[in-house]
Amino acid sequence: MEETIVSSFDFAADFHKMVDHCLTQAIDYMPKLGIALLIFIIFIGLGKLVQMIFFRMDYRFEADKNHVMKLAGSTIKIFIMIVGAITALGTLGINVNALIAGLGLGGFALGFALKDALSNLLSGALILIYHPFSVGDTITVTGCQGEVTEVNLRYTILQGEKRIFLIPNSSLFTNNIEVVKK
Repeated sequence: MEETIVSSFDFAADFHKMVDHCLTQAIDYMPKLGIALLIFIIFIGLGKLVQMIFFRMDYRFEADKNHVMKLAGSTIKIFIMIVGAITALGTLGINVNALIAGLGLGGFALGFALKDALSNLLSGALILIYHPFSVGDTITVTGCQGEVTEVNLRYTILQGEKRIFLIPNSSLFTNNIEVVKK
């Protein structure tokens, strides 16, 4: 019976030491956690500021280029927030080398998997920036002829005789286009 009482006291003493050690570690870790949180909040604010600047710049451009500015602002905001998260994790003492390598490898795999979609997206952005044709022009591309009714980031929509053509922007960017201005 005495052994049980003694082992209970030993357990209580060990538990007390463990709780004391955990509290000491938590108190020592709080400044790093606060600084990391502050860094992440600053990067979030910086990302929102950059996005707001891009959103406010869109009124200076033609209506067709507004989409490009908003897309660029949102993309840069996400990139800044990812950099902020990695910086905050590094401040906490976490080794971020493997995370950065994983992001690079994951980005490569995602880019390869979404090759066609990204090609259409980038081609659409370049078409909206350079304006080789505009809404109302009649164009012929890859055997399709019609009046351009809409240019978005993925497709260009042509209204033909009794037909509507959705032409992927990547094919508009890589094939010859015949343009008849309105």
